[in-house]
Amino acid sequence: MTIIDDVISLFYPRLCAGCSTPLVRGEEVLCLNCLADLPRTNYHLYQENPVFQIFIGRVNIILATSFCRFDKGGRLQHLLHQLKYKGNSDVGIKMGALFGNDLINNILYHDIDAIIPVPLHPKKEKKRGFNQSVEICKGLSEAMKRPVVSGNLVREIHTLSQTRKGRFERWENVSGIFSVKNTGVLTGKHLLLVDDVVTTGATLEACCEPLLKIPEVKVSIATLASA
Repeated sequence: MTIIDDVISLFYPRLCAGCSTPLVRGEEVLCLNCLADLPRTNYHLYQENPVFQIFIGRVNIILATSFCRFDKGGRLQHLLHQLKYKGNSDVGIKMGALFGNDLINNILYHDIDAIIPVPLHPKKEKKRGFNQSVEICKGLSEAMKRPVVSGNLVREIHTLSQTRKGRFERWENVSGIFSVKNTGVLTGKHLLLVDDVVTTGATLEACCEPLLKIPEVKVSIATLASA
């Protein structure tokens, strides 16, 4: 099979999602150079970190972290573009697995019970073809050995893009638009709420509101990038 794979790669080379160079044997999705070049934050090592501080006084979470720093025009922006707009879901799974390996090796994250993706509205998900947060969750689940619970936290209202909005406008745009369909399956659990990027935290805060109304629930937040 190795010989067959090598022959196939001559005609249909597997390319790195980060730099488009051909991947060699043992490399998956990203080449070693791109893996080494990821702008990791290591925020997961510290409970009081810049991402956690975004939510202080706004929502009662346990932990918050981001895997990488988002630099405009940088490696991570290219990878997120591949994930969200080029349909390369493998990027989300790979990055989620790398992130999950970091989290599961930190005792702070050992009591996570379930992983919850920030939902897209059905119209947007149908147009895009998938929810990028779900793909990230698949990788996290693979590494952390925790189940992904998708389809329970739902986005009730289709809203405009947050990209060009300020902090207050972002909050107005998402306030009250999320709900939980079945609270029973989440009662008493420590949930890891997952999104691709955190900027002002408005969307994640809005997701936390219905989750924290569930009896004895704890919520922590994880994103691939912090902007």
